[in-house]
Amino acid sequence: MPVSDDYLEFVLEQLSVVGPVNARKMFGGAGIYLRKQIFALVADDALYLKVDDRNRADYEAADMSSFKPFEDKPYAMSYYEVPAEVMEDPSELKAWARKALRAAKKKAATKKKPKRKKSS
Repeated sequence: MPVSDDYLEFVLEQLSVVGPVNARKMFGGAGIYLRKQIFALVADDALYLKVDDRNRADYEAADMSSFKPFEDKPYAMSYYEVPAEVMEDPSELKAWARKALRAAKKKAATKKKPKRKKSS
């Protein structure tokens, strides 16, 4: 799952159409964030954007596959590889990235927040 620094720099430049993005390297790949919200992954010099039921069909129509972190296991994450033609079209990439951000925010909002203890 390694990612080259050159490819990561390219991805960050391309995704800057949605705002000030940054990357955090992890497990040989990288997570891509906008304002502390992860919405994309980079692995094996490929970009994967977050999907949910509202944008998954875009990727499936383009015959793109989901991110599988382990080659020997069937587990797939809810990130799909971005088609090359989308990567090369800033306005199209912006639209796809915005959908990924919505999916990531929706997922984060559904996670239960820990209850705060009342102070005495």
